[in-house]
Amino acid sequence: MNQSPFHHACGRVVVLYGGDSAEREVSLLSGAAVLASLQRSGLDVTGYDLADGGLAGLEALAPDRVFIAMHGRGGEDGTLQGALELLGIPYTGSGVLASSLGMDKQRTKQVWQALGLPTPESVILGADADWDGVCERLGLPLIVKPVHEGSTLGISIVDSREALAAAYQEAARFDAQVMAERFIQGPEYTVSLLGDEILPAIRVEVPSGFYDYEAKYFSDATRYHLPCGLGDHEEAQLGELCQRAFAAIGGEGWGRVDVMRDADGRFWLLEVNTVPGMTDHSLVPQSAAHAGYDFDALVRSILATTLDDVRER
Repeated sequence: MNQSPFHHACGRVVVLYGGDSAEREVSLLSGAAVLASLQRSGLDVTGYDLADGGLAGLEALAPDRVFIAMHGRGGEDGTLQGALELLGIPYTGSGVLASSLGMDKQRTKQVWQALGLPTPESVILGADADWDGVCERLGLPLIVKPVHEGSTLGISIVDSREALAAAYQEAARFDAQVMAERFIQGPEYTVSLLGDEILPAIRVEVPSGFYDYEAKYFSDATRYHLPCGLGDHEEAQLGELCQRAFAAIGGEGWGRVDVMRDADGRFWLLEVNTVPGMTDHSLVPQSAAHAGYDFDALVRSILATTLDDVRER
């Protein structure tokens, strides 16, 4: 078949997935979906699990560009991005600094706070933390989460001072750094960003009231409201806030920002995802579909962001 200029410009594409992070299984699902999509689009594409042969194996494939579908540490935290920079291989998503910052929930919040962007108050926990003091400062219920994990791994809602230490121990299984965060009671929204475009917001509704790992990837009971139910002006405000939050950490290419809305109607930024999921339950594909992108068009659009190989840090 005749290839388009886009096909020629992309050259040989490698979809990177897997790795050895706690989010490996989700990454395998995302990678398989992206690989199948690029194959349907007729590109010269190969899938590669970084756990199989490391960077040497990737180099042997001689990619012209890489589509990163790796979630969590080792794929989303700037280390892979730095390696690809040194190898001179263009890649999808944010650069080294934004990837590293986005993976660190606490430092992301510190950047937002410095810029006056709304994010719930939080504190870093240790095994010798003043549990009573934490509860008094943040109030109950509160959220305990690993600082450097995604996919809601290790996250707990804590309703009592007695449960706080146990929640800390659970989160510490996933990360040496654990944070407690003020709990925002209200609906959860997520906003996907594609280049300079703000995609439609999604309101996430979970029967259990907690959007955890099971609800995020495997439950059919989780409801995704598109349109999200906000008025046009409110949704525009939400989108602009998320775009500012993403830009604040230096995010580029594509990403997703998660937000809570309190009873007074105020939005609170929770975290940034610099390599969002691309599974059949994932939020970016749902939002993109509502904006008129089918899955294959979305994947091509993300890949197209690598065609400008000059990155502004």
